[in-house]
Amino acid sequence: MIRREEPNYIPIENPPNILIILLDDVGFGQADTFGGEIHTPTLSRLWDEGIAYNTFHTTSICSPTRAALLTGRNHHRAQTGSITERALDWDGYLGVIPKTSATVAEVLREYGYKTSAFGKWHNTPANETTAMGPFDRWPTGYGFDYFYGFLAGETSQYEPRLYENLNPIEPPHNETYHLSEDMADKAIGWMRHHRSYSPDKPFLMYWAPGAAHGPHHIFKEWADKYKGKFDDGWDEYQKRVFNNQKALGWIPADAELTPRPNDMEAWEDITDEEEIDFQRRLMEVYAGFVEHVDVQAGKVISELDNLGIRDNTLVFYIFGDNGASAAGQEGSISELLAQNQIPNTVEEQLEVLDELGGLDALGTRKTENIYHAAWAWAGDVPFRYTKLVASHFGGTRNPMVISWPDGITPDKTPRSQFHHVNDIVPTIYDILEITPPEEVYGFKQDPFDGISMEYTFKNTNKDAKPLGKKKVQYFENFGSRGIYVNGWYACTFGPLIPWDTAGSGNDLDDWDASDDDWELYHITEDFTQKHDLASKYPKRLKLMKQLFLKEAKRNSAFPIGGGLWTRIHPEDRIASPYSSWVFDESTTRMPEFSAPGLGRESNLVTLDVNLGENASGVLYALGGSSGGVSLFMDNGVLKYEYNMLLLERYQAASSETIPAGHHTIEVETTIESPYSPGEVVLRVDGSEVGRTTIEQVVPGAFTASETFDVGTDLGAPVSLDYADRTPFEFDGTINTVKVAMENAMEPYLSPLLPAVLD
Repeated sequence: MIRREEPNYIPIENPPNILIILLDDVGFGQADTFGGEIHTPTLSRLWDEGIAYNTFHTTSICSPTRAALLTGRNHHRAQTGSITERALDWDGYLGVIPKTSATVAEVLREYGYKTSAFGKWHNTPANETTAMGPFDRWPTGYGFDYFYGFLAGETSQYEPRLYENLNPIEPPHNETYHLSEDMADKAIGWMRHHRSYSPDKPFLMYWAPGAAHGPHHIFKEWADKYKGKFDDGWDEYQKRVFNNQKALGWIPADAELTPRPNDMEAWEDITDEEEIDFQRRLMEVYAGFVEHVDVQAGKVISELDNLGIRDNTLVFYIFGDNGASAAGQEGSISELLAQNQIPNTVEEQLEVLDELGGLDALGTRKTENIYHAAWAWAGDVPFRYTKLVASHFGGTRNPMVISWPDGITPDKTPRSQFHHVNDIVPTIYDILEITPPEEVYGFKQDPFDGISMEYTFKNTNKDAKPLGKKKVQYFENFGSRGIYVNGWYACTFGPLIPWDTAGSGNDLDDWDASDDDWELYHITEDFTQKHDLASKYPKRLKLMKQLFLKEAKRNSAFPIGGGLWTRIHPEDRIASPYSSWVFDESTTRMPEFSAPGLGRESNLVTLDVNLGENASGVLYALGGSSGGVSLFMDNGVLKYEYNMLLLERYQAASSETIPAGHHTIEVETTIESPYSPGEVVLRVDGSEVGRTTIEQVVPGAFTASETFDVGTDLGAPVSLDYADRTPFEFDGTINTVKVAMENAMEPYLSPLLPAVLD
């Protein structure tokens, strides 16, 4: 039992510091440490100084993996069945880690550990990240004494939406800043403070960069290191790395290569030279991005050496919170096109890219680029599929290295026991000889779903293929699901195709989970899930399907596919409960998910302003350079822009300058539905001065982490018109900004609901 007034003591002498490194959206076959072709010197160094796991698993998606990692519970039990942006009112999908599943930081802090978290959080409901909290659901409310990072699922690496503890932070606007470097510097600074102020206390550090989640932002010199290395395309990459993996002994000698999905483009099918160059460059940028963040992790490791504490620091380096991401679809300059299920073509994107500076613009702040889904598939070699697929290991199997010089003898033999991210916390408690508390701060605790991996630290039988001590583990994400039982694995792909979200999204409301076809694999003999044994062992498959349902019920995973709801019903996405607001110049950094939906619903914005001569500056802005809405003055001219995820820019402007003085400005937006065009009318003192048509409405979100700002455009700029003047602060006075929404969308019950409850 843990109560704040009672001291707790770690049973062992000289307990280790603990560092958890978690990269984002990287695949099993990408790091050269394990046969891939992206240089990862820090990961390699740690394997030289530790042990590595080739059958370690995640949940196939961001927030759920992080919730399981931090609590030792399955993701639905931790109420995180999907990403926090898709949180719903079903128990397993609330998007709030419950107090009944205390985090490792909460527990270790009560045992005297100093705790810190850096980088991506993504475990706070997206509508609870405003200046009004509630802050008990931020990192500092989950046991971390110090937090420096971003709360959303992704952010710009150049203009990130950062927080230090509870305080918003604006990064410097210059050409040398990069978030991964900033994270390393802040982590090093925190460790030095720890040495100064509490050198007798051990620490827990959770270092989770945004890399290599989209957007793939990296300096040109890092991308150029890979110039020409991927010229022969993803199919040849997959074959080449597969051979490398076998030569290293990283995968079994009898492992078989799995095929590319039939509905995924082959490299040889791309014949246009301009598109070929585009696809090659996207991969070069991604590779530079991954190497760069690994080098930053190396700075943190080197600081442990500098401080003389490396030998007694237990390092978990988890290479990915899921498999490589297919969100780029056919390769994209604007990542959220896929999330919003907006159809587009590569040709359309290349036209826009030319206007932004051509291939050299990729990786810069001008784009939100992410590579072709087939690069992700190849990066998950030797497995099938990608991130979001919980049924197959391309979505869930990630390499992990553990290094602890004082406690683990280095060994190059891969650990092949089946383990899961929910096993990390039980392992830590086992090492520290801490009994998992039955109660924390008055909350009776949920049982662990993970088990300790400490038994794998010593390799007692190099020739055997041990099953390990974990007997059962279920998987589920967006209806893609599976279950592991003692060396066997049953699974079904589900309704969502990650590399074709727009196409498969059209059929989601017709999906019935009970109609899914299941597959069966004996994975101790079939490392890559190549041979489906469902027809050979139907009774075993039936029993495993029954066990899956039992595990799903036990973990609050029903309704199966619950995370799909907001893909079918964007009107039910997390949003503000309000329909009207009054803002002023003090309103900044209001997250998009809490802000008025100015770009997706009908609304009227009324501004009371005082303008000077030739007034300039942003009146209000929602979103960022990848998409958003902005109203601004430019040398006396009133301008409006709707940035439709870079592909289109719908603009309106007054034909004459607005004279100095007091004015009422109105912006009336009419959008009948997320799938119909919209109309925007600008008025000054009651008279129309401009209008434009929104040909394609963004139905979901412009960005994952950008904000609504009054009198400035913080973060990445919505409009290119003032991109070189950011944040383009308004030089007049904004007395009030009144927003009134007119929601024309009536709530209705989807046929998905009875289907997923069956």
